[in-house]
Amino acid sequence: MEDMKTRFTLYGIGFVIGIVIVFFFLGGKNASCNWLPNARILNIIQQKKISISQEVRAEMQSTYIDSLQIMQLIKTGDIDFSKSRVKNEPCRNYWIEGGPKDTLMIITVDLCDSVAIVKSLQVKPK
Repeated sequence: MEDMKTRFTLYGIGFVIGIVIVFFFLGGKNASCNWLPNARILNIIQQKKISISQEVRAEMQSTYIDSLQIMQLIKTGDIDFSKSRVKNEPCRNYWIEGGPKDTLMIITVDLCDSVAIVKSLQVKPK
């Protein structure tokens, strides 16, 4: 029993030291852990310069959608990979949907090397 108590004590001390080291190395950095494909792609899109096409701007005016709602959709939306064209060259195309509780917004985003272009916008009631 004494041997087991010693093992747990040493394990706990090592565990605490490991956590302190991880926080020391990652604490000041802007590190993120986006493991799932949806979160990774949305993070990549957010890091690019985002451009909105003229067709989308016209649709935004007619449906009273502003660019903040588009940016929120890019941040928290769900990517439908079955409708996306991820092997397109030179720009991959992603279908993103989401929005407020009473409205479904669907956008398509072309993800290029240096820019992400919002190509289409559809607004539907839920």
